[in-house]
Amino acid sequence: MHNAFRPAWWLNSPHLQTIYPALMRCTSTPSDISRERLTTPDGDFLDIDWCDNGEQALVILLHGLAGSSRSGYIQGLQHMLPAKGFASVALNFRGCSGEMNRRARCYHSGETEDIDFLYGVLRQRFPNRPMAAIGFSLGGNVLLKWLGEQGYTVDLRAAVAVSVPLVLSECASKLDHGFSKIYRDYLLRDLKHYMRDKHQHLQNIGQHDQAQLISQLGDITSIKSFWQYDDRVVAGLHGFADAHDYYQRSSSRQFLKQIRVPTLVLQAKDDPFMTERVLPTKAELSEQVQLEVSAGGGHVGFVGGSLFRPSYWLEERIGRYLQEYLQPISD
Repeated sequence: MHNAFRPAWWLNSPHLQTIYPALMRCTSTPSDISRERLTTPDGDFLDIDWCDNGEQALVILLHGLAGSSRSGYIQGLQHMLPAKGFASVALNFRGCSGEMNRRARCYHSGETEDIDFLYGVLRQRFPNRPMAAIGFSLGGNVLLKWLGEQGYTVDLRAAVAVSVPLVLSECASKLDHGFSKIYRDYLLRDLKHYMRDKHQHLQNIGQHDQAQLISQLGDITSIKSFWQYDDRVVAGLHGFADAHDYYQRSSSRQFLKQIRVPTLVLQAKDDPFMTERVLPTKAELSEQVQLEVSAGGGHVGFVGGSLFRPSYWLEERIGRYLQEYLQPISD
């Protein structure tokens, strides 16, 4: 299904749509944000950022690769959602909150244990509170995979996934071609620095067995593609046989048929992180999944408006969708 998004005339290319909001959007942390640290079952921690008065319906937010709760698209939602009558809690995946974690284990596109843990904590605290979830890019893949795994057992009113790498192998290969290599090189540089700093941190805090798990990966400085990184690092740390095994088991498209929560998936045909081959057929969608595809929008872009007053269409579309399913408690 096509949606109504039209790119701003001055950002009418996939790369401008992708780069502009990432580099030029000015967002601020909402003044009422509070951070909480949760201890995970394996002795690590997750930092979550609340924008909540304790009375509104609650929306869980999941960022993308190399992002955090401080990413512009997350902060944009944490400004928008209260105006719609909703609270939010943003999950920082392991190592993304500004403080290194205590174990070698990281996050990846198929890692659904932490979102399941967070959901369990929230449901225990708020057994009757209406909830929804929104995921961007990698966070969208994690969300869709988790929803498919859970089926009828998860109690959410709605979900939204944006710019999702639905078939990870296709996306890894796409990033090896053309201008998309710029994104690949930027992300890989960030990931390699992250692994170097994590190794040093684990040694500094006396977690030598965990540091050794990273040492066993070997020298990753020469890695030049996601196929190589995921084969060496993600598979090596998380029990996959290789990158092929990781991509096959973690790609979310195969889970769409099992989703039982009303779910909106927003994709752009010109997304420079993927090709149209990642898009599912209608037969692959459950009756609860609504796929909307625009011709333009880039990767987590979807910027409209004028040069002096850009508009962020994702927030408007997400807000309208949530209001269909997640009415404020006071209603």
